Parts: sequence; structure tokens; C-alpha cells
Amino acid sequence: MSNAPLMPKATAVWLVDNTALTFDQVADFTKMHPLEVRAIADGDAAQGIKGMDPISTGQLTREEIEKAERDPNYRLRLQESKVVLPPQPKRKGPRYTPVSRRHERPSAILWLVRNHPELKDASIMRLVGTTKTTIASVRDRTHWNAQTLTPMDPVTLGLCSQIELDFEVQRAAKEKPLDANYSGATLLPASETTRKDEYEPAGRDSDDLNVDAVFAKLKTIGGKKHDEDEE
Repeated sequence: MSNAPLMPKATAVWLVDNTALTFDQVADFTKMHPLEVRAIADGDAAQGIKGMDPISTGQLTREEIEKAERDPNYRLRLQESKVVLPPQPKRKGPRYTPVSRRHERPSAILWLVRNHPELKDASIMRLVGTTKTTIASVRDRTHWNAQTLTPMDPVTLGLCSQIELDFEVQRAAKEKPLDANYSGATLLPASETTRKDEYEPAGRDSDDLNVDAVFAKLKTIGGKKHDEDEE
């Protein structure tokens, strides 16, 4: 349980009015500042607050207070609660939505369908407390009010918490199958780029020019032209 008593300011008012405890002792027990306790004693703070008896609520004992009154250095210890609250049962079935919020569920469904298409119908049902029929009508635009629906965040509408929405989105992302990896164009390995085709001669590429043959041809043409000029 918490180290501070229930309604600490009201408890401080009662202790100041009904005990001889020092301001430091009251401040330490109620987790308040000593100056604030002094202001309560002077009437400058906590005006109109009714004091709460910590003895009747089981947070202190009369013996504990008397012991602290005899020793100003003693610090009061909060009594452990004798009431043990049972654990809250897990909620089963669809989420309950207040009547005042039920007309806003289609808008929340439309927001979820548009912004988180990966969510399954079961997840949307858990978040906003609706039915598969309503989800299908909103998704297919066959809802009776489809023309005037405006997508609205269910967290803003108070239909679910941000933690619940994030949990459903993360779970849907994990359950969604991964798409096949893109196998686009990649660089060919060196063994492919340097490989010689069988029909090409090993000594010379088919696209390379025979430089010696070209020069010999030019020389022949040049010699014939010289002979013609002499004639």
C-alpha cells in the first residue's frame, strides 16, 4: 500500500487540531511540507476542509500517537490495512460501451478501418465493443449513416485507451504475414561478366577492330592515289 494516508490534507487538519504532534511529525506522516502544515495550524491553508480521523479509518492507533507525542523525534508509522481487496476478474465478452457513446462507435470503426487496415474484426470488436455486422457495413459503406460518418479516433472518444489500441496494432502487425522479398535487378557476379561465350574466339572479341588490317588498307588506297597523280 502507499506510504501516505488517505486524504492526507484532511488527516493533517485532524492531527493538528486533536494532537500535540509537531509540525515535522505531521508533515512526515502525511507526506506534506512542514510549512504547509504550519499554514494549516495558522488557518492560512486547508480552510473549509473537514479533518479526517486516521484512528477510525485504521491508519493510526491511539498508542502510536501517544508515543509520538512523548518523543518529538519519533515518526508515525502507517498501519497496514486489514482489508484485502480481491483481484479484479478479467473481463470476458465484448467491451461495454455507455449509451451516450454508442452512437459514436461507427465513427471510431471508420477511423480504425482507414488508419489501421491490418486490424481484424475481432480486434475492432474488443476496442470499441461492436459487432461484425456493424464493422462490415461501415467498411462496405452500407451503413445507414454512411454519408455523414466522420472518422474519429476511438481514444479521443473515450471508447478505448491508447495502450489498448497500441497493443492491438502491434499484435496485428506480428500476425500479418510478411510479403515476399523483392528480387529486383542486382549486379551479376564476376564469373558471369568475365565468361567467354563458346562461339566467340578466345583471342579477340567479335566487336574489336583489326587495327593492322585498317592501316594496311589505308596504305594501299594511299599508294594507288599517288600513282594516279603521276600519270
